[in-house]
Amino acid sequence: MAGLLMTAVVSAAQPSATDSEAEDRSEYVSAAPHAILIDAASGETIYEKDADSLFAPASMAKLMTAILAFDALKNKNITPEQEFPISVNAWRKGGAPSGSSTMYAEVNSSISVHNLLMGALTISGNDACIALAEGIAGSEEAFATQMTERARALGLNRSVFTNATGLPDPQMRTTARELAEMARYIIRTYPEEYRTYFGRPEFTWNKIRQHNRNPLLGVVPGVDGLKTGHTKEAGFGLVASAERNGRRLILVVAGLKTARDREAEASKLLAWGFGHYKTWTLFQSEEAVGKARVWGGDRSWVSLVAHEPIRLMLTNNERARTTAQIVYKGPLYAPVNVGDEIGIIRFSLDGKLLVQVPLYAGNEVLPAEGMLRRAVDTLSLMVFGS
Repeated sequence: MAGLLMTAVVSAAQPSATDSEAEDRSEYVSAAPHAILIDAASGETIYEKDADSLFAPASMAKLMTAILAFDALKNKNITPEQEFPISVNAWRKGGAPSGSSTMYAEVNSSISVHNLLMGALTISGNDACIALAEGIAGSEEAFATQMTERARALGLNRSVFTNATGLPDPQMRTTARELAEMARYIIRTYPEEYRTYFGRPEFTWNKIRQHNRNPLLGVVPGVDGLKTGHTKEAGFGLVASAERNGRRLILVVAGLKTARDREAEASKLLAWGFGHYKTWTLFQSEEAVGKARVWGGDRSWVSLVAHEPIRLMLTNNERARTTAQIVYKGPLYAPVNVGDEIGIIRFSLDGKLLVQVPLYAGNEVLPAEGMLRRAVDTLSLMVFGS
């Protein structure tokens, strides 16, 4: 690999006296056993506490159930109007007899995918989740296997799912970081579905009206999703997202002792994130971030660009301590086409990785026509390396 260190990219502004006294992410302490706060746009981790330890997800596992259902809708394997039956299994394990969260679906009835998603994601109905799993994959067990496989495909290498509901199972585990990434994937990939199913204040089925279980919805400004979780083993947890003034944050808190603690810690973490951090736009979409050496081409360098604006959430104090490094595979030979993925840019705070963004070729580099140019490049490569 060949890399180019760029320390001036994010350190141009010096902190003011007020900002330098602001509480940085290293100084904030959440009371939640597991917590993470990330920027939805960049994926940057703003705060974390024991974010990679495994724990029982409870109903927060329904985020992966949602991903598989949204994938199936996108791929036209199912339709919103299609009806799935409420099997005896779904009714007994997740319906009224179960004593767990339910949409009160009647056994042997049929319910549309749209209403099952409302039941699963707005009011956390376990019967709805099992019916979706059986309708999509044939059985809940097969669906759970697909959940774990989908997690791996998304780069989530620690989560293991054994059912579609999050009901207790000793093998079912996830992490705060991977739950946050599931939420980010849903928000970015399925924005319409996110707005439809996670932000509704209530849902009525079988003449029973139930309120959305998210305690921050309608209470904390900007909150519009996602999912609570609670079992005796897992304690109280929450995956939530809020948008204010064009900035969206995603948080996870888990392992809290009471519902009141969950609400308080989530509210506090969001307030801290929005209050202390400013979004810095470092590069616009398609703006040259740097360049990479190209050998054997009609020009020696290719510009490197990102396909989306590169933004970080930092205090002024942290901005002065943040560095960026471009890393790309070398040696790089012509031809290079516009849009070829070349490498990444990594942003680090005090040496700890914040986020990395893929970089692409911003211009074309054709093979050199003359033998002399190619010979000079070959000699230079042999002498100086990549």
